Amino acid sequence: MVAVAASLSVGSVPLHPGDVVSVLFGGGDELQRTLILDLRLPRTLSAFATGGLLAVAGALMQVLLRNPLADPYVLGLSGGAAIGALLAMLGGLAGWLVSGSAFAGAMLSTLLVFGLAHGSGSWTPARLLLTGVVVAAGWGAMITLLLATAPTSRLPGMLYWLMGDLSHAGSPWPALLVLVAVCALLFPLGRTLNVLARGHVQAAVLGVSVRPLEWLVYLLASLLTSVAVTTAGTVGFVGLVVPHMLRLLIGNDQRLILPACALGGGTLVLVADTVARVVIAPEQLPVGVITALMGVPTFLYLLYRSR
Repeated sequence: MVAVAASLSVGSVPLHPGDVVSVLFGGGDELQRTLILDLRLPRTLSAFATGGLLAVAGALMQVLLRNPLADPYVLGLSGGAAIGALLAMLGGLAGWLVSGSAFAGAMLSTLLVFGLAHGSGSWTPARLLLTGVVVAAGWGAMITLLLATAPTSRLPGMLYWLMGDLSHAGSPWPALLVLVAVCALLFPLGRTLNVLARGHVQAAVLGVSVRPLEWLVYLLASLLTSVAVTTAGTVGFVGLVVPHMLRLLIGNDQRLILPACALGGGTLVLVADTVARVVIAPEQLPVGVITALMGVPTFLYLLYRSR
């Protein structure tokens, strides 16, 4: 709530928190209402939804892989979703068709990473991580190709979107509804996910239907990533940083971690977006730049610890 209040109050036109509360409850003058209700509130809610979606997706991938380095951005899911969304945009599509294309791209990337990492034997966390990094690099090359061949008039918007841009975020409600629905679906599965985090063999011995649960995690992680990408572009490292930090604070019980990731991830991106809006005001930085500056050192630290 403090992050939401700061996001609504801070900007090129600073507002007193009392004025923000007054507008939210139906008061305030016309300028304040336009500034908050039409400009800042949709962006604030979109930032919160994006962070929550990415953090929950990262937590699910880390449970599935039993690896704290797993993340939709690192494993190439965000790149696949971005390719799908960009192709839909260049084709003149909009709305749910862009989201559907992003979901298809994220799902394709998931199947590609796990298929290549598995090979003819069983995958290991290190092999899966390396495969994800290579696939993500391949998506990056394809994105560069799309940018090089895109119409010049559309290039600046595409570039900012790829860096994680919330300045043109539309209605936040679809992303928020997906976040709430997925968290409601996952909460009853918290105990089962705790068992899965112990390993596939242990989960099977204890009566868990491992393969259907794995596919459910694949689908949900792809869905969450694709909705986040279509809302704010490719915002990296949220799914890596937030679950890891929360595990240090509250342990590894998925019944606590998953809803905490929804709140913590949303708060992190909301704070990053607020910083991006004010650090060189009146110019704005893409929020992906701020999350990358936080995420890259954390990733290197985790990689050093797991050597």
